[in-house]
Amino acid sequence: MVASNVNDNKSGSPAAGTTNDNDSSNSSTMQQTAATGRTEMRPVKYHYADSFWCTYLVSVFAASIAETVTYPLDLTKTRLQIQGEAASTMATNAAGGAIKKIKYRGMLATANGIIREEGALKLWQGITPALYRHLVYSGVRIVTYDAIRKKLRNGKDHFALWQSALAGVGAGSLAQWLASPADLVKVHVQMEGRRRLQGLEPRVHSAAHAFREIIARGGIFGLWKGSVPNVQRAALVNLGDLTTYDTVKHFIMHKTGLPDCHVVHIMSSICAGLVAATMGTPADVVKTRVMNQPTDASGKGLLYKGSIDCLQQTIGKEGFFALYKGFLPVWIRMAPWSLTFWLSFEQIRSSLGASGY
Repeated sequence: MVASNVNDNKSGSPAAGTTNDNDSSNSSTMQQTAATGRTEMRPVKYHYADSFWCTYLVSVFAASIAETVTYPLDLTKTRLQIQGEAASTMATNAAGGAIKKIKYRGMLATANGIIREEGALKLWQGITPALYRHLVYSGVRIVTYDAIRKKLRNGKDHFALWQSALAGVGAGSLAQWLASPADLVKVHVQMEGRRRLQGLEPRVHSAAHAFREIIARGGIFGLWKGSVPNVQRAALVNLGDLTTYDTVKHFIMHKTGLPDCHVVHIMSSICAGLVAATMGTPADVVKTRVMNQPTDASGKGLLYKGSIDCLQQTIGKEGFFALYKGFLPVWIRMAPWSLTFWLSFEQIRSSLGASGY
């Protein structure tokens, strides 16, 4: 009987060992799951969630939300950046008399002036071409950055800072060049309220009218007027936004052990907005002035020969810090824009079952 029991125990020991091994394996897996981020262990619900077109559409939708929420700050920034340029002092009204100068002192004064003199809804003047721009710009920059990142990583987990910077510059430049026509139309529409208050004849009456007028004056290539400073700005902004967000996000997750959550997204997007505003404001000032300058019948600018000439004139006449005119609204806009965009983008992707960006 004793031998039988011993034999039974011996014969049962492998099964017990197997059970213990399984329990140990399950425990180890659970520990690994708890130690890793939410994104890494999240089950994929839909196969299309990480696809090119799904990522493209989600980025456009998230950018549209962010643009609508923060657009008044963009309009205020544009009005501030135009102050002091030669067009404000050279222009005359239709009767040949002196124009009524509109002089705002800062961001809040500019916003209050627009509301008081033009109406609150004018804070969203030009939002239609802005949304059209994001159909191209935001979708292209996100999927291009993702594609370059995957190519440079080559299956590795590590992504060097210089590689991230290269991906950000490349993605931003391509996206902005493709979206420059919509950006040009947006700037023209944004400035019409200011021209009317100065007693000047309106140049355009709508986004469609602005589009037709630009082609009539400069042809198809006239739609890319100011595209050089535009692309330069986009390269710097995306170097600040995409590169900073990606780098800071993974740095925080690696150093603190936090999962891929809203806290990480908020901290990363705030850093991204600050760096993007600091790097992109000078190019943004030059871009806005080149695109807003009056043109002759052939579409050639009357004030600046190009972005370098605009840069030299701005520094020479107004000083270096004129390049940071409108920095406060740029940063105040970029911070909530980046925050709104990345939170919306990550949340939508998470809802679809996609992996963390």
